[in-house]
Amino acid sequence: MPPAFAPSAFSCNSVANHNMSAHPISAETNVDDWDQHWTQFAKTSEVGPTPRYRRRLISSLFDFVPPGDSVRFLEIGSGTGEFAEDFCTLYPKASYLGLEKSRVGVDISAERVRQARFLQRDLLAPQSQDFQPYNATHALCSEVLEHVADPSLLLRNASAYCQTGCRLIVTVPGGPMNALYKRIGHVRHYSPEDLRQLLKNSGFEVEVAAGAGFPFYDLFRIMLSARGPQLVSDVSGPPSATIRVLSRMFDLLFRLNSRNRGWQTLAVARYLG
Repeated sequence: MPPAFAPSAFSCNSVANHNMSAHPISAETNVDDWDQHWTQFAKTSEVGPTPRYRRRLISSLFDFVPPGDSVRFLEIGSGTGEFAEDFCTLYPKASYLGLEKSRVGVDISAERVRQARFLQRDLLAPQSQDFQPYNATHALCSEVLEHVADPSLLLRNASAYCQTGCRLIVTVPGGPMNALYKRIGHVRHYSPEDLRQLLKNSGFEVEVAAGAGFPFYDLFRIMLSARGPQLVSDVSGPPSATIRVLSRMFDLLFRLNSRNRGWQTLAVARYLG
């Protein structure tokens, strides 16, 4: 079990790292095994245009400026630390805590962003007995809720790390699923109204719920779906030269996407406490 922690312990200019004890994770590929997913798909994911597109959307919704004084930032599902790396570079005076279920994700993140703090945490499981609140002022939950059967439970457990009034940004996929989404365990996709209701029912006041990404994000998703089962093989392991070229092309096109419609669903909400 981890020692108690205080908000000041998670500054982006701190070099300490601590990982929570592991929770058992299934090795079956059809139950969202993120240790296996990050090992298989992380390299191609990091050059893909969609993570960069989402990070630009997310950053545009921040209500604070560099260097991030007094900001205590929580990332719910910190993956392999891509967002944390950008965040801690731009906001070096902010505190950052990343919660991630996958041991592989935590280890990659801790090595990648040594000035941040990452904890292995299953937010669908009961809290550890020595839990202490982080009192986050801002939080992010990006491309996580689509993976869980009880997203409201995850949000309520994550909110224990937040202070009342914490500003939460959420992104989830909308639109149809494809073979890769099914392989990595998507349970459902969300319309803006779906996401609004979920957040409202989980103790948050919703400021914005919208779709984004039309037309080029949606077109990219259609192209991926057209690959069918072959898509899983396409994005496994190191990215090919073709994937790198297409990713760069769509990265540029995504800058022209609409902020008012599309299959990238997002919301901004406040935790009611």
